[in-house]
Amino acid sequence: MYIIPAIDLRHGKCVRLIQGQYHRQITYENDPVKQAKSFVKDRARWLHIIDLDGAKVGKPVNTEAISAIASLGKLKIEVGGGIRDEASIKQLLDMGIERVIIGTRAVSDFKWFGEMAGKFSGRLVLGLDARGSKVATHGWTQESPQNLLDFAEQAAKLPLAAIIYTDISKDGMMEGPNLERTKTLADAVQIPVIASGGVTEIADIKKLAELNIEAIIIGRALYEGTLTLADAINAANQLSS
Repeated sequence: MYIIPAIDLRHGKCVRLIQGQYHRQITYENDPVKQAKSFVKDRARWLHIIDLDGAKVGKPVNTEAISAIASLGKLKIEVGGGIRDEASIKQLLDMGIERVIIGTRAVSDFKWFGEMAGKFSGRLVLGLDARGSKVATHGWTQESPQNLLDFAEQAAKLPLAAIIYTDISKDGMMEGPNLERTKTLADAVQIPVIASGGVTEIADIKKLAELNIEAIIIGRALYEGTLTLADAINAANQLSS
């Protein structure tokens, strides 16, 4: 199990949205490259980037910042937010992005998602964001009738790199992850599951380590200082050894 620090980009800055609500924004760092370098210094191997502007408009927007971070050549990067066509997937992979996260179009057009998963085998990640048992789309602004587990089991048959599960009610709230639903999801599929949302302290990492997951994404806790990335990585390494 490994730790993935998160950068959420809006207007080229590192921010966090409370429960995915655009009017509840906290700005943490004006220079995302500086933030990425800080994560490198703390021995991060991966970086999770969400283009919040892209998620809202349906195409990548913060490409300049993403490209600048990728150009550092120090991190494996996964990017999501507004990726809803093949050209956007190619654009990000050509920048040196390791894997591309697709959520909204995966839910709304599963046939297309399956085609893209085959074409870019092992390079796509399903971004499974949920309120309760229902999947959310369009930058968390809309709710799909799709059931979380049913959709995950269907998607897990594709050659995906992983499923990232985010409990929206926990994201940015620093109240701990949804352990029960994360466990249920991880046990239901045969591909790697990455947990996101709510991790606040080392105890949360220890609890998640007991589940069948591959990695943990941590965002706001790092920026608020309730947890350091170095400590999180050390804890994950110890728990995995």
